[in-house]
Amino acid sequence: MKRVLVYSHDTFGLGNIRRMLTISQHLAASDPDLSVLIVSGSPMLHAFRIPTRVDYLKLPCLARNLTGDYGVKFLDMSYEHTIRLRANLLTSTLLDFDPDLVITDKKPLGVGNELAPALEMVQRRGRRTKLVLLLRDILDAPEATRAVWNKNGYFDAIERYYDQVLVVGSEDVFDLADEYGFPASARAKVRYCGYLRRERGRQVREHRSRFAPEGERMVLVTPGGGEDGHRLVSTYVDALPAIGAGQRVRSVVVCGPEMSPAQRSATMDSVAQRTDVSVIEFCDDMMGLMEASDLVVAMGGYNTVCELLTLRKRAILVPRVTPVQEQWIRAQRLARLGLMRAIHPEQLTAHALAETVREEIDCVNVLPRAMYQLDLDGLERVRESIQSLLPPTRADGSDEPFQLMAAQQ
Repeated sequence: MKRVLVYSHDTFGLGNIRRMLTISQHLAASDPDLSVLIVSGSPMLHAFRIPTRVDYLKLPCLARNLTGDYGVKFLDMSYEHTIRLRANLLTSTLLDFDPDLVITDKKPLGVGNELAPALEMVQRRGRRTKLVLLLRDILDAPEATRAVWNKNGYFDAIERYYDQVLVVGSEDVFDLADEYGFPASARAKVRYCGYLRRERGRQVREHRSRFAPEGERMVLVTPGGGEDGHRLVSTYVDALPAIGAGQRVRSVVVCGPEMSPAQRSATMDSVAQRTDVSVIEFCDDMMGLMEASDLVVAMGGYNTVCELLTLRKRAILVPRVTPVQEQWIRAQRLARLGLMRAIHPEQLTAHALAETVREEIDCVNVLPRAMYQLDLDGLERVRESIQSLLPPTRADGSDEPFQLMAAQQ
């Protein structure tokens, strides 16, 4: 079977690993002769449904705080020691798994350059492994991204190692190569694939009947993973009296698995006397819950936006603005197209949120025309690009790398 290795460097939230799992599932489902190995440090990877012919290798967890600094999440080891351990695991995995193609998520050399030794080994080997860099639509503000990429030598890495750069976004929303000043050599490898359309939910009617009696509107509040989503949730809770005044509205708050237990308990305690709101920690059918809702209040993460665009759902985005501007830029661009409403966190108050929710609730049956025009064929275009780089079948059926190591020992 053809083999694809996916490197996903997750250090904050669930966004990266959810995106890469979606792509991995689509690749495996589209080709019965292909298997995918995901290598990731996500602490939540085990909680997701792992598709057929997809498996994963868990790296020691890293953490990134709200100022953008990296550290070690669980182990009693220094950051440098942990990066060295992860780099060794990556290199040996690539050698033993012997992939036909490697998909690198976001960082061309990995966190702390941990992927660089493996990429060097790939270049020295006789059998050429193809390399693809996958970027979401927006990374950070242009000036910040240009500085980081030039400092870390990412453009040189693209020229030296990578065959293609796939952008799962639309240049009509954000022209990544232009905004980030890609040199001609890197720009020539860029392909805009479109946003990732998501599968519809499984239990739409069940969610609706559970949370919203007939004749009432339903608002879903979701801060994604929830690690930094408590302010959005608590502000919405404070806005509930104004939202419900004269309206028949039921709200569902999904805290997210990474919200701290103390914050989650505080949220549940704050609504304990209310009958118009339900608070849950996690839902394994968020697409179904979104589809059941009339309005969604969320942060501006890539996956959440793709889900909202797939469902053509009215939404209010209150994006994260630190340590990077990615979510705010995305929310602004989508708001300019009339696709969603955006509130900057500095302007987030219970009054402002309640007013916006009430305005959007009155327009739930009105959809912007641009919602039908935005490119959502990203999954299929990623698959086409990957398939064009893969061999029809593997050149051999041996475990040559393992045999080579055994001979060396």
